[in-house]
Order: sequence, then C-alpha cells, then structure tokens
Amino acid sequence: MMLRESKAFSLLARLGLAVMCGCGALAMPALYADDWPQWLGPGRDAVWRETGILERFPTNGLKFRWRVRIGGGYGGPAVAQGRVYVMDRQLTKGAGNPADAFARGEIPGTERVLCLKEADGQILWRQEYDCAYTMSYPAGPRVTPAVDNGRVYTLGAEGNLLCLDAQKGTPLWSRDFKKDFGIKTPTWGFAGHPLVDGKKVICLVGGDGSVAVAFDKDTGKELWRALTAKEPGYAPPMICQFAGKRQLILWHPEAVNALDPETGTVFWSYPFTPPVRSGMTIPSPRQVGDLLFLTSFYNGSMLLRVGSDKPSLVWQSKKVSEKDTDGLHSVMATPLIDHGYIYGPCSYGQFRCLKLDTGERLWETFDPTSGKSERWGHAFVVHHGDRSFLFSEKGDLIIAKLRPERYEEISRAHLLDPINRDPGRSVVWSHPAFANKCVYARNDKEIVCVSLAADERR
Repeated sequence: MMLRESKAFSLLARLGLAVMCGCGALAMPALYADDWPQWLGPGRDAVWRETGILERFPTNGLKFRWRVRIGGGYGGPAVAQGRVYVMDRQLTKGAGNPADAFARGEIPGTERVLCLKEADGQILWRQEYDCAYTMSYPAGPRVTPAVDNGRVYTLGAEGNLLCLDAQKGTPLWSRDFKKDFGIKTPTWGFAGHPLVDGKKVICLVGGDGSVAVAFDKDTGKELWRALTAKEPGYAPPMICQFAGKRQLILWHPEAVNALDPETGTVFWSYPFTPPVRSGMTIPSPRQVGDLLFLTSFYNGSMLLRVGSDKPSLVWQSKKVSEKDTDGLHSVMATPLIDHGYIYGPCSYGQFRCLKLDTGERLWETFDPTSGKSERWGHAFVVHHGDRSFLFSEKGDLIIAKLRPERYEEISRAHLLDPINRDPGRSVVWSHPAFANKCVYARNDKEIVCVSLAADERR
C-alpha cells in the first residue's frame, strides 16, 4: 500500500530523527506517519511530528469530532490505521471501589479492550475477560496498547498480556504473569507499557530472574528472561543506542540496566542508591546523545553518561523526600528534554525547568498542572515543533512554549472533566494520543476525539 506523499515524507523525516537521537529507531512500528500506535507515540519519545496543526485554540471552541462512553482506566489510547484502541474496567454489579484508594482487597469485575472507528468513534469490537482487582488505585488498566503489523498487544492491571487480531479482536495468544511467573500484583498494578521490538514483545514482569521478559510476538512463547529485584517498579522498557549498539533500558527500583534486546544479556547495571522508595520507578527513561536521565517521586533525579559499558554519574539528587526536593522529583510524567534543558512536573505539581548538565533549577510554575501545590500535581508533555502540548490533571489541553527563560502559555482549552478521586481530589491521569491532526483523550467515563487541524472548518 502506498503512502500519500505528505505521510511518506513525514515517516522518512521521523526515521531520520530517530536515528540521529539514537533512541528507539529500529523499535518503531512501520505504520502510517500520523498514527500514535504505542506509548509516547510512533518513536516512543513523546514527540508529535505531524504538520498542519493549529497555532492556538479558536475563541469559539474546539471541534469535538466524537465522544464515546467507556469505563475507568489510567491507560491512554493508541491510534493506528483508522482505529483507536483503549482499555477500561467494568465493575461487577453491586461491587465498588474502596473509599481509601490505597486499600487492597479483591474487587470483582472485568477488563475490556475496545476498538473504535477513528472516523466516528463507533465501537467495532470489544474483548472482555474476568479480572478481580487486588491493587491500590483500582480505577482501571494502566497501559497504552501497542499496535504492530495487524495485531494489538494489551497488558491489564493484574498481569493479563493479550495479543489480539487488530481488525477482529480475536484472541491470538495470552499470558498470565502471576500464574506463569509465580508473582504477586505490584502495589499499583502492572503498569509497564509493552515494547514491540522486531519479532519480540518485551515486558516489565517481576520475580526471580524475570523482571524483564521477551515473548515471541506471533506465538507468545518466552524467548528470554532477565534481572532480579525485590520490586519490578513500573517504568516501561525503552530501546536506546549507546556506544554504537542498541540497548534495552530497564529501570527497576534498585538499578538502571542495559540489556541486549535480542538475548536479554546484561550489558551494564548502575545501582540507584538508595533504592527508589515504594518501588516508584514510573517515568520513562529519557536519552539525549550519550546521556540517560531518570526521575522518581521520592528519590529525585539521576543523570548518567553512557559512553561505554561502564556508565558514569553526571549528577544525582541528594535529597530523598517528597517535599524537600532537589533536581526533579516526578511521580509519573515523562519529562521533556530540549536543547540542554529538562521540563516537567515535580512532586507537588511544580512544573520546572532544569539545566540538563547540572540539574540546576531555573524556574517553576503551577499553571500547567494543578494550579496550586498538590501532592502528585501532574501534566503530560508532548513536544511539537517549537512548542509543546500539555495535558493537565484538570483535563485542560495547553499549548505552551517551554524555554529556559520562562513558561509561556499560548492557549488553553478544556477537553474532559476530572472525575477520578483516587488521590483525594478530582484528576485526569491518562496520557492522550495525537494523530490525524487530532487529540484523543479519556477519563473514567468517556473518550473524546478533538480536531487540532489548522484548516478545520467550524
């Protein structure tokens, strides 16, 4: 099938950029250039490269192309070849989530994988399975589906890995992490977004020798397993290129590790000292050249230089605290690194700018997150050209320019109401997708598609 000229050009440009930055270039699925087929988009780097996007939001409001009722969940949507894939949670009649979101019991219900028609939101198929929840914050699944070569891979909050036919929803194979690896559900559920790499699906699992596991993407057969840690954490597997070779970066609470993605052989391991508290390795590791940046809620930040199989420490936060912080203490947002500066939300919603080479803070603002100091105040960041799209926990989409001098908000529009009460206040904590000149976002009641096209007729 031939791509339209603009899409083909965009795909070639994206491939070239991925090769230059050395991260995820060969792991990127061969899909349409304006798709968002996995966590953080086509390049798994939170960059939206589509053109023809509006510069600011219109005064008469954005055009909602469609909105569809769904159940609860933290997992964002994936968009691929005219379809939208998202997971949700359905409670059994008479069941309810605990008032204290930290409480762990057994809550009966099901998980669903939904496939929607991108043009109008029509539900084309659904795959549903029994799934009693035992984790804290039980609103729903945590993971963005991964779409590759006519198949969609999903991971539920209790460790159900599914491979489904992307067109029909037919199950092709499945794995049960708790049963297959003899492990328990992590405190906040299984949350590491699967990585499709070549003929493999690589997952964050857990257990003795199986923190990282690669499965044959066609059959589900285990290909290799690697690493042991008391807790697996929640950070997704990422592919980077360091010292002239592709490396699978796997960050668990005790160390950041680089593996051979083909065999699981450990290239190097660098300890995170002290270990990350509460297992909260959540944000995706970020690479810039030979640098690797990590951030967590309690332990703060670490910057490594990976010029060989013996990484060296550039700088690390000295304070293990959620309030008395240094560096960047992000709970879940993957930060943006641009032209030598780091941008992202800190522990209480302080959206900050830091110097990459030293960790020095330059400014902070609560405007794009919670509006004031709030524990885990949050916003997701996606880069686009010379500006960024930020999705706040209040359900607002923001266009802003992030510069070392200051935060410059250009435009803001409300997409979804924050209705999840797990953190003790109403939030939207699911990452949106950007494709087809649109944004796709969900809360615990609906998913919406909103046009961001510059030439949209209203």
